[in-house]
Amino acid sequence: MGRSRKISRILTGKPVLEGAGVRLNRAFGYGELPLFDPFLLLDDFRSSNPEEYLKGFPWHPHRGIETITYVLEGYVEHADSMGNRGVIASGEVQWMTAGSGIIHEEMPFGNERGEVAGFQLWANLPASQKMMPPRYRGIAADEIPLVRLENGILIRIVCGRIGEIDGPVRGIAIDPEYLDIALPPYTTWFHPIPSGRRAFAYIIDGEGFFCRKDDIDGSSSFDEESSRLLENRTLALFTDGESITVTTGEEPVRFLMVSGNPLGEPVAWHGPIVMNSRQELQTAFDELRKGTFIKKTDNRQP
Repeated sequence: MGRSRKISRILTGKPVLEGAGVRLNRAFGYGELPLFDPFLLLDDFRSSNPEEYLKGFPWHPHRGIETITYVLEGYVEHADSMGNRGVIASGEVQWMTAGSGIIHEEMPFGNERGEVAGFQLWANLPASQKMMPPRYRGIAADEIPLVRLENGILIRIVCGRIGEIDGPVRGIAIDPEYLDIALPPYTTWFHPIPSGRRAFAYIIDGEGFFCRKDDIDGSSSFDEESSRLLENRTLALFTDGESITVTTGEEPVRFLMVSGNPLGEPVAWHGPIVMNSRQELQTAFDELRKGTFIKKTDNRQP
């Protein structure tokens, strides 16, 4: 089974105001650099109050990162400086590689009950790809495999692999894994994660025990003393190791499981732009002022 990963840090998301006045919950961000390398930020924008999200995120730039938007309820309408336009609906994912630069807007709107729910994860790009042409990957709900395990566990695979089933997103430099996992009560889920990868879990419903204590003989036995019961809107960052184990009691749990290969590169970050040096940041903002930020390339969605 390999060396079990333990919890190195537990974070509780903080309410923040972003865009034109969107109230959301930030699981981690700038203040946690470089703990989550290659990931930069995770925002939770679940709300049933339109006043908290309808102002949206008007036109703003990005360079040097990838933004991964996963919508559970409601919709996010988007448009960009290249002429792309569309809507991310319930169960869908948009994987945007900003690369050399893009200016876009994201405007959430609710379902028939006025609810919107989703998450945006920022992943860093390696220095060699920060100025690559921008691109979008729009992933429909029916393109994301749903794996049903015998014990009632449900896993949606955005990227990564469960058994012989791969997620639809491939060819990303950090080789990310992004899973949406639901465990019923009194269930245990074991998942291998190769050593050297950064890994975290973000709980989005219910509660569960994350982390187990290995017996001397190598078997994994549940130990409530060495485990932690985590609830909605909490995040567990794991130590290095080769696997994680999640166990539920009388309540089910649903969580996002994310891992990727760290870049180990310097990070220069200001607002929506993430580069490797202050000079690169200065260049980006100079180009914004001069109107030369957008490079000549065609990244329209097919």
